[in-house]
Amino acid sequence: MEFAQLSFEQPIFDLKKRIEELKKLDAEGDIDFSDEIETLTAKLEKLKEQVYSKLTIWQRVQVARHPRRPYTLDYVERILTDWVELHGDRTFADDGAMVTGLGRLEGRPVALVGHQKGRSTKEKLQRNFGMPHPEGFRKARRIMDLAERFGLPFISFLDTTGAYPGIGSEERGISEAIAHNIRDMFTLTVPIIIVVIGEGGSGGALGIGVGDRVYMLENSYYSVISPEGCAAILWRDQAMAQTAAQALKVSGRHLVDLGVVDRILPEPLGGAHTGVDETAQIIKEVLVADFAELSKLPVEELLQQRYDKFRVMGEFTEG
Repeated sequence: MEFAQLSFEQPIFDLKKRIEELKKLDAEGDIDFSDEIETLTAKLEKLKEQVYSKLTIWQRVQVARHPRRPYTLDYVERILTDWVELHGDRTFADDGAMVTGLGRLEGRPVALVGHQKGRSTKEKLQRNFGMPHPEGFRKARRIMDLAERFGLPFISFLDTTGAYPGIGSEERGISEAIAHNIRDMFTLTVPIIIVVIGEGGSGGALGIGVGDRVYMLENSYYSVISPEGCAAILWRDQAMAQTAAQALKVSGRHLVDLGVVDRILPEPLGGAHTGVDETAQIIKEVLVADFAELSKLPVEELLQQRYDKFRVMGEFTEG
């Protein structure tokens, strides 16, 4: 039995529980409940469609944070073969919040970076809840250098509330590390595809977020700050996070309209955690098709298109 993590999902889980109870009674063989089970199952599918097709921005933020939502390594094992994870920034330490490595996408060698959260308490602490330190971004830049040297298409999965804001992080130059990555990603001569798979928070996301194509999963969000952080600054009350999420326009629908994101990738009904294999296949097909297209472009055109893509963001006119 699945545990209802999100409040708006409770009616769905209540109906699921009722169906499971009837199936147990039906298995005992005393009374035939098959008709009622069939009726409730049809009702369940309609209810799921009603709930998940009309999610608010705040509800999508909640789904993006779902504890069972797949992380970078969940997709890696389904999308890539011959995966070899590379560790350390060769300067200070290995950052568990940032995963980097090499693998094959449909036989084609690629480089990949991505944020990695944790599920158990021990792993969450080891991964620092997916918030990279400076060494995480420097490790990512090391993989960028390898991609450039060997002509490997570059994949980046974003899933972080933001870069770690602690004292040690500041002492070791978190701002410089993020800025250096942003600068270098504009000059990489290989195709780069970005996918926001969960939370795309602030500079922690943008530090590995410059690419030729930027996609978001349907129930992810991408923002300059977390809704709670915005609420604390503007209203001094984190309870206003839902209002902040609406004002920030963090959903894929808004960001496509604003030109920040190129496309929304669909998820199974109920979220990526209800069909990890299906979601991974959707991402894989997009990566294969886009790399085939982008690899045909001359380097000068590839770099110019990447520059133009980000240069026009935030343009406005006064009148």
